[in-house]
Amino acid sequence: MEIGGVKIDWLGHAGFLISNGKKIAIDPYNISEEAAKTKADIILITHSHYDHCSIKDIAKLAKEGTMVIVPADAQSKITRINGVEMQVIEVGDELDFGSVKISTIPAYNIKKEFHPKNEGWFGYIVKMNNIIIYHAGDTDKINEMEKLSGYGKNGNVFIALVPVSGHYVMDVWEAVDAVLLIKPSLAIPMHYGSGVVGTKEDAEKFVKLCNEKGIKAEILERV
Repeated sequence: MEIGGVKIDWLGHAGFLISNGKKIAIDPYNISEEAAKTKADIILITHSHYDHCSIKDIAKLAKEGTMVIVPADAQSKITRINGVEMQVIEVGDELDFGSVKISTIPAYNIKKEFHPKNEGWFGYIVKMNNIIIYHAGDTDKINEMEKLSGYGKNGNVFIALVPVSGHYVMDVWEAVDAVLLIKPSLAIPMHYGSGVVGTKEDAEKFVKLCNEKGIKAEILERV
């Protein structure tokens, strides 16, 4: 899909490719041969779990000089990939790549132990002019999301990529509650359909419930 000159492709599971001059991949995992033809300028990794920090998939999308941005516990994996540059960041950091601004926001579980808050893992906020894209990472509905509720104002288009599969992350109903809190212009479900956890039916239910509550939501087909 394309909005305001920014193209967003779903790579499957929690993986996306954002294109607007620069090509930015987030959490690629088990990407298709077609998707692997693209070479990313920047690769964003939310945390070190295998289905988000996949060395073989990062290597497929990387080219000489690709910047791979990771939390501290993922850096040892990235050192195995030749030719890339790596930057280790933390929750709350902001990076400026000219036309692209990237910042982080916490991502963690409330009553589950898969993604504890003290690990310091995160989601990403990618700003390209008036297009703001929030990739929630592996998270439950958390209080820190409330600060995002103004991002869709002042002429901005605010797109939220949110997990819907349950078990490790928010389930459908929690994800709907989260988007009602953050008020995106468009919500896109993720973290399903890869065999790890979650199904397309989860995504369809999420979209239906969002639309019923006045939040525009859409499923992207995998590239």
